[in-house]
Amino acid sequence: MRADSGEARVMGADVRADYRRARRMLGVVPQELVFDPFFTVRETLRLQSGYYGLRHNDAWIDEVMHHLDLTAKANANMRSLSGGMKRRVLVAQALVHKPPVIVLDEPTAGVDVELRQGLWQFVRRMNRDGHSIVLTTHYLEEAETHCSRIAMLKEGRIVALDTTRYLLGSFSGLELRLHLDQPALPAGVPGRVVAVDGGEFRLRLANYRELEDALVGLRQAGVVIREMEVSPPDLEEVFLRLTGKAS
Repeated sequence: MRADSGEARVMGADVRADYRRARRMLGVVPQELVFDPFFTVRETLRLQSGYYGLRHNDAWIDEVMHHLDLTAKANANMRSLSGGMKRRVLVAQALVHKPPVIVLDEPTAGVDVELRQGLWQFVRRMNRDGHSIVLTTHYLEEAETHCSRIAMLKEGRIVALDTTRYLLGSFSGLELRLHLDQPALPAGVPGRVVAVDGGEFRLRLANYRELEDALVGLRQAGVVIREMEVSPPDLEEVFLRLTGKAS
C-alpha cells in the first residue's frame, strides 16, 4: 500500500524513503494462515531469509525451529501441517532475520494450550534479548500478563495508552461477588450493586475499607454468606469503563 499522507518509521527508518531498512527492522506474524504449499518448513525459512539477503542462516533457523517445536517437521511439506504447526511456521518466518521489532497479530488465535505456552516463553526471551514486541489481541488476560505498555482502541481511535500498571492502578476499586442465603441485601451495605441473580450479588466497592464495612453489615444483619469472591480491576474492566460499556 502506498500512503496517501502522514509518515511512519520503524526504529528511525522511514517506511517510504528508507523502505528496505524499515522492512529489515520488522517481523510480522499475520493473523491469517498464509503459506506456500510447495516447500518444506526448512525451505520456507531459508526462502524467507533470502528476502532479507541472509545466506547460511541455518544455525539460527535450527534454533528458532527448536524453540517453536518445529524440528521434527523441518522436512515436512507445509501442506501436511496442522493449523497449529502452520501458525508456528509463521512465527518462525517473522523471526528468521532477527528483527528488532516483532508484530504479533493475534498469534494465539485457534492454537492449542501447549503451543500458546511455548510461544509466550520464546517471545519473552526475545523481549529480554532486546526485541520490541507489538501484540494485537482480543484476549485481554494475555495483554495484562505479557505486556508492559498497552493501547486500547475504540472504533479505530486510541482511548488509552500507558503502562499496564498505571492503567490498572488508575481504576481503583474492587468487585465483590456474593452468594447469600436470602434474595435481598440488607439496608446500609456499602457499594453499588451492578448485578443481581436470586441470591447472587455483584457489588462495586471503592476500596478495602468498604469491603470490611460490607462484611460487618452482613454479619450484623445475620446474613449467611455461602460464597464470596473479591476481584481487583482487570484490563477487561478498564476497557469497558473507557469505552463506556461498563455496567
